[in-house]
Amino acid sequence: MLSAGMAASAVACSPVQRQTLALAPVAVPRRYPTVPAEPARLAALLAKLETSLRDPATPSSQLPDLGHRQQVIYRVLSEDRRRSAAVLDLLPQRWRSVAQRHLAARRAFLAMSKRRPSTVPAWRIIPPQPLETLLSHYRKAAKATGIDWEVLAAVNLVETGMGRIDGVSVANAQGPMQFLPSTWAERGIGQGNIRDPHDAIQAAARYLVRRGGLSNIRRGLWGYNNSDHYGEAVLLYASLLREDPRALVGLYHWEIHYNSDRGDLWLPVGYAQLKPLPVERYLKLFPGHAPPARVSGGQDAP
Repeated sequence: MLSAGMAASAVACSPVQRQTLALAPVAVPRRYPTVPAEPARLAALLAKLETSLRDPATPSSQLPDLGHRQQVIYRVLSEDRRRSAAVLDLLPQRWRSVAQRHLAARRAFLAMSKRRPSTVPAWRIIPPQPLETLLSHYRKAAKATGIDWEVLAAVNLVETGMGRIDGVSVANAQGPMQFLPSTWAERGIGQGNIRDPHDAIQAAARYLVRRGGLSNIRRGLWGYNNSDHYGEAVLLYASLLREDPRALVGLYHWEIHYNSDRGDLWLPVGYAQLKPLPVERYLKLFPGHAPPARVSGGQDAP
C-alpha cells in the first residue's frame, strides 16, 4: 500500500502544514550536530538530552536543537555497535532501555535499505503542524477506531518525519501518512484530502483496522508496509510513547536525514529540489549539511 517508511522512506505533505511551530522558533539552528567520540562524554550528553526533552521547564526555543542532537546521536550509534555498547553500559539505568529501543528501531530501518543512493531526492522540507494539533489528530483517530495513538504517531514519524517531507514517493505514495491514491480511494478509507494531516491520520487508523490491526497490530502494520522490520521499528517507537508521552517532544523535533553514499545528509526545512540532485553537487552547495569530518569537543552540553 505505502512506501517503505521514508523518514526511513519517501513522502508528501500538504500546504496546510506550512504553519509556525507551536513548540519551536521559526529559525531552526543550521549547524549539523556533533557527536563526542568518548563513550563517557557521549553517555552523559545523551542522558542530559533525554532529561531536557522531557522537562516541561525546558525553554521551547531550545527544543529543536535538543531533538536534533538526540536524533543524530542515535543515528551515529546505530551504525557503530562497539561504541553503542560502551555508551549503553555508561548510561543511567533510567535511559538504558530508552536508548536500546531507539537503536533497535534505527537498525531495523537500516536492515530495510538495499543501497545508499548517490542523489538527493526531489522533495521539499517544510515545517510540520504544531505538536498539539498532531496529537489531537492521533487521539481522535484512536478514539474512533481503537488503534493506539502511539502507533499512529510512530507511523507518521517514520513515513514523513511528522509531515516535513513534501514530495511523492517512487511508488506514488502521497501525503503525510503515505497513501497510494488507489488505497485512499478504497471504500471507507480515504475521506477528504490525501495531503491533509487530519484526514490522512484518520484514514491510516481505518486502514490499520481493515488490515487486522485491532486483533494483531503487527499484522496491521504488515498491511501498511510488507516488512517485519518496519513493524518492529514502529512498535519500538510506539512503546517509548506509551511508556512516557513526553518522549513525543523529542521525536517531533527530529529533522529529515537522508542516508546517502556520502553519509547521513541533513535536509533542513527550506530544502527544495524539483528533481534528484547528485550528492556531490548538493555537498558543494551545502557543505554544512553533511556530518562533521571530526567530532568537536565544545558542543557537548545541551
